[in-house]
Amino acid sequence: MKRLTTLLSALVGLMSTNVFAEYGLNLTEGVTSVSKDIYDLHMLVFWICVAIAVVVFGVMFYSVFAHRKSKGAVAANFHESTKAELAWTIIPIIILVAMAIPATKVLIDIEDTSKAEMTVKITGHQWKWQYDYPEEGISFISNLSQDSKDAVNGTDADREKANTYLLDVDKRLVLPVDTSVRFLVTSSDVIHNWWVHEFGVKQDANPGFINDAWAKIDKIGTYRGQCAELCGKDHGFMPIVVDVVSKADYAKWVSEQQAAAKAAADSANKTWTKDELMAQGKSVYNTNCAGCHKADGSGMPPVFPPMIGSPIANGAAADHIAMVLHGKGAMPAFKMLGDADLASVITYERNAFGNTGSVVQPSDVKSAR
Repeated sequence: MKRLTTLLSALVGLMSTNVFAEYGLNLTEGVTSVSKDIYDLHMLVFWICVAIAVVVFGVMFYSVFAHRKSKGAVAANFHESTKAELAWTIIPIIILVAMAIPATKVLIDIEDTSKAEMTVKITGHQWKWQYDYPEEGISFISNLSQDSKDAVNGTDADREKANTYLLDVDKRLVLPVDTSVRFLVTSSDVIHNWWVHEFGVKQDANPGFINDAWAKIDKIGTYRGQCAELCGKDHGFMPIVVDVVSKADYAKWVSEQQAAAKAAADSANKTWTKDELMAQGKSVYNTNCAGCHKADGSGMPPVFPPMIGSPIANGAAADHIAMVLHGKGAMPAFKMLGDADLASVITYERNAFGNTGSVVQPSDVKSAR
């Protein structure tokens, strides 16, 4: 009796609204028309399944109770029933057609990108995302934030202190609210998957192909996602962060990014001092190279060789530039970075860690592309 009372108390607790809200077992409704349509479709199918379960199990339990042996029920003896076979064939067909109509409408809407007001190209790299705004002339790389990188090999306390550990980036994708955005998704190396669940967007990034999706976000805020395809060693370290802002704030951000892009292009045409290259190169190295070659240059042999005493870093500058631009073996290509960033990081690798290589200017990288 005591066990029965405990079981009933647990069931009553699970049936309470507060407990269901705490567990959050349902789908996220999301902040786009697509995600809300998906949620509504899910709930429609869910309640249809609930109704089917109630009818089927209701008939079953009633039959077991009303026709039990203790009441003297005798099993009917028949071979087949045309009416029964028609019923259990036609009724499921009607139910499936009833579910297929709204499902088809949602699927067509998901694939229809013709209503897009702007386009963002998303390119997956091992292990970072590149965002290009073709119409605005903006392009940047989004990496895992430095505090998360530092905490990866730290203590549990370090990971607790890290801001949104493994879910924050150094540069965020910025989009305007109430604007239909078309996403062109591809990859430069292996298969990735760009997924922001609150947008209802989850699209494979395949090398050599471009997949598309769209979303119209109706709520200002910050939304986070992740790569949803096992893409290599640092698959878990390439999150997605999207800032959805007002249209006025978006226009201001676009102006700032265009000015920054112009400044970067101008800086690539000047001659840098060694100190300037080393200072910027250290930052670029920690963002893009330290994950494999380590911040102290010790590397992870044999896959990722050390930078300390590296024959590439201490050899001909042209070979070093070609290696960084085009990659080799397990090392991905970094040609998506700007000339100034590449020149600075190559110079840093050639002169840090006790190496004695030469200085590389942005013009050297530009001519080698």
